[in-house]
Amino acid sequence: MLGWPTAPGTPVRLRTGVRFDVLDVPVQAGHAALRRLGPPGATPRRPGFPVALRGGRMLLLVAAGGAEELPGLLEWLEWGSLPLDLTAVGAGGLMEAPLLPATGATGAAGSAGATGSADVAGSVDVGRAGRGSALPPPRPRDHDGRARRGAAVWLRPPEQQGGAETSLPALSAVGGTAAAPDLARLVHTLATECHRFRLSSRCASPRLARATR
Repeated sequence: MLGWPTAPGTPVRLRTGVRFDVLDVPVQAGHAALRRLGPPGATPRRPGFPVALRGGRMLLLVAAGGAEELPGLLEWLEWGSLPLDLTAVGAGGLMEAPLLPATGATGAAGSAGATGSADVAGSVDVGRAGRGSALPPPRPRDHDGRARRGAAVWLRPPEQQGGAETSLPALSAVGGTAAAPDLARLVHTLATECHRFRLSSRCASPRLARATR
């Protein structure tokens, strides 16, 4: 059970700035950054930090306090003067609790996230998918059997056995812990890919306009 605090209401929303913060980037830039950072679970000691998708955005969970560090890191890494579609959500913010994808007729949980269920005290029991699980239940389906559109889903769910927060990227003097990449490296990689995505989108727009004439 992760016991992450939530806000009242539906859908369940996780409070950021308490146990984790969130970096928010375009999904294309996020995927490119994850490829550059290396495959998740490449070794048992580096399982990969939690990542979710929502619409055209990727949400990367980092250690609490990371949102506050973002502006200074971007300046230090010499990205501060460029318009990057890279934002952070920290203390006082909210993140929709991601859903687990239903992978079959029984709605079995896969590798991406769920609404979770809120208890009376306002902390999410992010895991009634099964006994001892730290993950939320499978995401609900529409009447035609398709998963609900527009909901946040886990691309890389949190570790189930108490390792979720130890896997979160944080500032480190030696480039990261055994379980997580350094926050500065992650921010630099995300900024690079956000910049590349912005340039490629600007280049593609004139070509698309000419093609439709």
